[in-house]
Amino acid sequence: MTDSPAITPELIASQTEASVADLAARLEDDDYPTPFAGLQDWHLLRAVAIHRPDLARPYVHLVDQEPFDED
Repeated sequence: MTDSPAITPELIASQTEASVADLAARLEDDDYPTPFAGLQDWHLLRAVAIHRPDLARPYVHLVDQEPFDED
């Protein structure tokens, strides 16, 4: 198990354009010491995309959310 910080409403609320840009740059570079570190960043970006889509809009391609048809 990893010591990564929990993704809380406070963490999401504390995100800025600059912090999300840094997060996206890390994901683009994909140079993490462990797969879990990259996964933590991906989960944070996904949470930001859900709760603060204005900040994540330029990086939505990194979230890999495909719309689906339930029919």
